[in-house]
Amino acid sequence: MEAKGTRRVQYSRSSPAEDLTAPGTVSSMKVFATTLTVPTRERTEICNLTDQLAALPALQQISHGYVLLHSLHTTTGLCLNEFQEALLHDITTLLRRLIPSEQAYRHNDPAVSDDTRGNATGHLSAILLGQTLQIPVEHGRLMLGTWQSVLFCEFDGPQTRHVYVQVMGV
Repeated sequence: MEAKGTRRVQYSRSSPAEDLTAPGTVSSMKVFATTLTVPTRERTEICNLTDQLAALPALQQISHGYVLLHSLHTTTGLCLNEFQEALLHDITTLLRRLIPSEQAYRHNDPAVSDDTRGNATGHLSAILLGQTLQIPVEHGRLMLGTWQSVLFCEFDGPQTRHVYVQVMGV
């Protein structure tokens, strides 16, 4: 698990805003979409995406709205929490206790599954965390509390991962 600062991720260019204004409405809804690329280096790793999300150009065009994040993988999760080394250790320790790797999981058993990665613990950890987050945006800024960070959790790395990001608002 790596927690030595913020991981640098890449994102593709935002798609143009779609005008979703119905006749007679005052404000036009803007929608932007991009995909973050998150390269992970460890089997289990928690990456901080907060700075990369806050720097998205699309946010500056939103006065009131939200950002939707969705992991495109079944062995990763997303959550809001403090990005602090000791807490990251505690999170991974809790998940290992709840979902021990030495357990005999059917997903890992070649007699009943076609899986070859032995990654049942990754799937189960992702289920507990969830794979989608929604964060309010006000005046171009993510509405996060003082200690809240947007965390991407890898449970089957290292791999190159992707997070779909949609920014919507007026």
